[in-house]
Amino acid sequence: MFPLGGLGRVLLLFGLVLLGLGLLFVLGEKIPWIGRLPGDIRIKGEKFGFYFPIMTCIIISLLLTLLFAIFRK
Repeated sequence: MFPLGGLGRVLLLFGLVLLGLGLLFVLGEKIPWIGRLPGDIRIKGEKFGFYFPIMTCIIISLLLTLLFAIFRK
């Protein structure tokens, strides 16, 4: 049989990530700076709109990298 200790940790980590994403979606509207940082790209035209939150993505990526580095040890 295969040892399932590693799979259990992966599933637990995946569950925590999903919980964090769910909280972000629920509380995202109440956090005023999410998606409105300087550096987020927003282009509006008459019939066209484009939005890419690049700075928000970078900050979330840095936070997740730190979080994973802490839990890896």
